[in-house]
Amino acid sequence: MNPLVALCLELRRRGHRPVLAVPEMFRPKIEPLGIGFAPVRPEQDPTDTRLIAMIYDIRHGTETGLREFLFPSLRQSYDDLLAAVQAEGGADLLVTGELAYAGPLVAEKAGIPWASYVLAPFSFFSAYDPPVLPPYPTLARMQEAFPPLGHVVARFARFVTRKWSEPVYALRRELGLPRGKDPIFDAKHSRRLALALFSSVMGAPQPDWPSSAKITGFAFYDGSGDEGELPPHLAAFLQEGSPPLVFTLGSAAVMHAGDFYEQSAQAAEILDQRAVLLVGADDRNLPKRRLPDSICVARYAPYSKIFPRASVLIHQGGIGTTAQALRAGRPMLVMPYSHDQPDNARRMRHLGVAEVLGRNHYRARPAAQLIEKLLSGNDYRVRAAAAAATIAEENGTVAACDALENAARTL
Repeated sequence: MNPLVALCLELRRRGHRPVLAVPEMFRPKIEPLGIGFAPVRPEQDPTDTRLIAMIYDIRHGTETGLREFLFPSLRQSYDDLLAAVQAEGGADLLVTGELAYAGPLVAEKAGIPWASYVLAPFSFFSAYDPPVLPPYPTLARMQEAFPPLGHVVARFARFVTRKWSEPVYALRRELGLPRGKDPIFDAKHSRRLALALFSSVMGAPQPDWPSSAKITGFAFYDGSGDEGELPPHLAAFLQEGSPPLVFTLGSAAVMHAGDFYEQSAQAAEILDQRAVLLVGADDRNLPKRRLPDSICVARYAPYSKIFPRASVLIHQGGIGTTAQALRAGRPMLVMPYSHDQPDNARRMRHLGVAEVLGRNHYRARPAAQLIEKLLSGNDYRVRAAAAAATIAEENGTVAACDALENAARTL
């Protein structure tokens, strides 16, 4: 959501009237910013830890998310989005992400100009720069040894998912539309403009990317008002001593943390390092024992305020967290869950700014060993600083809004 808020705020500054058409749960965060809001189903319950656990399952999470959560509500999503773009005289441009499967249908049926966006290279699913498939990590290692295997992997992924999109095809038939391209791999990208809302340090354009793809850089936003400030006790902690280790699981995986924070606290104690645990809203993540004064626990902190003050960042590899970590120029230990996270983790390792520890192997001692390696290895800090310098020269929000305005002008 944060990149979309960043784009909307910039578009509003330019005199446009952006509207975010997203689930109702986001209304309280969007409307106070002066951004238009339109509810689109399916509704989400951010406290439904059972659903989070299912969706983050490394073997079946992506399939579960699509077939049991998004696709059963596809007709509702279509109706809500169509109403949103036809309100107040109609939209000038519809911009959708890859999980908004109703978006291309609305654009095609109603004749609304359409652009698309992705947040990570994983979403282009290139055979020339093949992503890590979460259920099949061995394939990634084989691809590194034998690059032509990427084309086989791409065909394999299409075969595995061939039946998942039937609800999309069924709705297209109902609406009188032709079958169209594969919704999971092809139809989600607009031929007019496909924004790649990530930094060039994440990956370069590939021959099989959409011809309309444009890398813009990251679009950053992480809160305003109280959400944009450090909690007072955390601000005081940061002032009191050396840069701490910062442990976080982003905004979604934090609802399925397991014993991550307990193991992380132990790792910090093994290393005799100051640490911050960003535990989120789930009370189950709170420490079960009294921690030393060298470890600070906070529910939330804006990454832009705390990451630059850390020594090492330990996180789940979500693209938003990864982007802020790169921007801060700090080494990382990545413990990926599923979806794009294993691929983001691999890219960070190849960039030379991170080590990776699988979720099933995340325990205090191996985590401490890798963190010690990151702390003592100057090369990690040098490469992280270089990546941060590149990102500082990019302005993803401005570049993306320039591209959107150009797309609207060339209708």
